[in-house]
Formats: sequence, C-alpha cells, structure tokens
Amino acid sequence: MWITNASIVDVRTGSVREGRAVEVVDGLIAAETESAPGVTGEVDLRGAFLLPGLVSAHTHLSVVYPFSDTDEAEPSWLTVLRALRRAEDALRAGVTTLRCVHEQHRADLLLREAARRSLVRVPRIFGAGRAVSTTGGHGHGMACAYADGADEFLKAARTELAAGADHVKIFITGGIADVCESLGAQMTGDEMAAAVTAAAEHGTYVVAHAGSAGAIRVALAAGVRCFEHAYELDAETAQAMRRAGAYLTPTLCVTRSPEWMADHHFSREQIERALEVGPRHLDSIRRAIDAGVPLLNGTDYPPGEPIDDTVVAVRELELMVEAGLSPLAALQGATTIPASLLGGADDFGAVEVGLAADLVSVPRNPLEDVAALRGIDLVLQGGRVVRDDRVDLDDRGRRPR
Repeated sequence: MWITNASIVDVRTGSVREGRAVEVVDGLIAAETESAPGVTGEVDLRGAFLLPGLVSAHTHLSVVYPFSDTDEAEPSWLTVLRALRRAEDALRAGVTTLRCVHEQHRADLLLREAARRSLVRVPRIFGAGRAVSTTGGHGHGMACAYADGADEFLKAARTELAAGADHVKIFITGGIADVCESLGAQMTGDEMAAAVTAAAEHGTYVVAHAGSAGAIRVALAAGVRCFEHAYELDAETAQAMRRAGAYLTPTLCVTRSPEWMADHHFSREQIERALEVGPRHLDSIRRAIDAGVPLLNGTDYPPGEPIDDTVVAVRELELMVEAGLSPLAALQGATTIPASLLGGADDFGAVEVGLAADLVSVPRNPLEDVAALRGIDLVLQGGRVVRDDRVDLDDRGRRPR
C-alpha cells in the first residue's frame, strides 16, 4: 500500500515533511519518498497531516459506572465483552496502543491474546492484569488483587506477572472517587519495594496510583518510576521525580469533566470533590512541567468515549497544553514518550521507516493546535484501514483524481 501526498508530522523534532509518500508492507512503514506529481496511491491524503497513532497510557477497559455497581463475581465473559467494546472505540478514535492499569478478570491480557490470534481487532495492549491494593484501600471492591505486608505484595505482584502482565500496578494513596477517602499514603515503603522487586525480576516496572507528594517520595526511594494523577505535587518532589527518571500520567480529565461524570452516574458529591481538587491538580502538573518530568497522555476514563465534542484521549491532549505543554510536547506524551517507557521505541510511536504503520491523519497541523486531532478522519493499524471518514471517496476508497 502507498499513502501519497502526505504532510508527515515528525513528532521527534516538531517539523513537517510535505509532499511525501509512505509505503506500507506487512504492517510496517517500508519506505518514505517524495510524492511523484500527479501520482496517487491507495490512500491519497491530498496534503493532509499524517502522524503516528496515539498511545493512551492510563486505561481501564472493564470499569463499571457507577463504581459501586462493580460485581467482583461477574462472569469473565461479560467483563471481556465490556472491555472489548471500549478497546474497539479507542482504536476507531485513533488510539492504536493502550496501557491498561487494572482490569477485572485480567480482561486486558485476555484481549491481547485474542488479538494475537486475530479473533478481535483492538489497539496494541500493554496490560497490568489486576492492580494490587491493600485490604480496604483504594481500589477495594473493584476486583483487584489484595495484599498486606511486603511478603503478600511480592507474591501478588509475581502472580500478575506470571499471568502475563507487562507491568505492576499498585495504589500507594487514596483517591478522589470516594468522598470519604484522603489522599494520604495507603502502602508502606516495604510493600512498595516488594512490588518493585517482583517487577525487576521480570525486567519491568511498577506504576503507582499516587495522590500526594509524601507518598511519591517514599515510592521513589522504593524504586517506583511511574506515577499516575499527582493531585498534590510540590516543586521539591517534582524535581526528585525528574532526577530519578520517573514518568507521570496527569489524567487531567478526571478533575475537569463534570458533565461526563454526571452522564456516567457519578454522584453529586463525587463531582464536587473532583472539581474542588481540580485547581490543585492543575498547579501540580504545572510544577511537573516546570521540573521537566516526562508526561504521558492517559485518561483514566475510556479513551475513545465522547466528551466535549471530541473523545477523551484528544481532550486530555488539549488539557495538557492548557497546563503548559507545547503542542509538540503534548503530542510526544501520546507517542514517543510512552513508546519509550513501554519498550516500544523501535516498534511504534513515530512515522518512520521500520516502525509499525499505526497512523492517523487530520486536515490541520496539530503542531500549531492539538485541537486538530478533533478532526481525525483516517486511522490505520498495522497498515490496515480501521476507519476512513474522508469526504469524496470513490467506491474503492480513493479520492477522485
């Protein structure tokens, strides 16, 4: 397959290569050349902007709304079907890679295997299986694995990794979904270190739900190198994260989406608490930006769901720019940075020869305004067209000459 007349967005340098043609062979980008005048390929972009498919680094595909409706005893087939629908939505929205950070019944690992067998068409999945929580801690009642003490955390983390998890997810603090819960620490340093030990045995890392700076500092000392949310982060801790080479997924959507929350049956108290935390959350992420902490695009909410006239993954990009990132840095948080964390820098995350042909196109330049991603009209995964909404296509999927 040839994609011609493309304006290729280089998400590493922030430049655009105009008038380019891309050859796709066996799901990979095999060549990039100058488009020949008057020649169209199977996909003629007519100058539209071509960039890598998005990566969502904080996803829960099996989540139930409201959270209180979660049934830890529900049959696994029901969980997987719910997760499949969310995964398909994400792919059609242009999210070609997902990092799942807790799924009931390890639905992420089951979908990954189904995709390997060509039974379903979903984004590339990096899964945690079940997150590990303390008894009564954040995530309790959400079909997590439960542990108390270093020995139990070591065993629980090893169990998820043995089941095929790509990383280990833990909850080191409380969160904002339970209005009675504080953002204080809910794990000891020894418990955190035990999870890190298990991950290290498998050559991987621990990702931590983290609401407050004090717990993040303890987790850094224990070897945790990826954090989610950071609702309350001071400048000193942000600097410590940068020095440790830690990553942060802000999930700004969760404190800025009252209408979405109401539509998904969050209580009035939950919505009010999210909005109350919102200003502190934004200030915290600005401190992380100032410190130079690498930021990942992740949404907590299913990334392909509609929100504010777009989808959640794109709305998160816009919020990251509002927090202070440049459009390029925000795009890198959804492409090259997560690809590096996930060990996929040589496989996906950019429009380059040898990488996966996971691609999206938009009519406007997203380096000038990330809201251009609201106009995604073409999605390819592994060189196969997932979605094509471009106008004036002929019956063979080509633009008329």
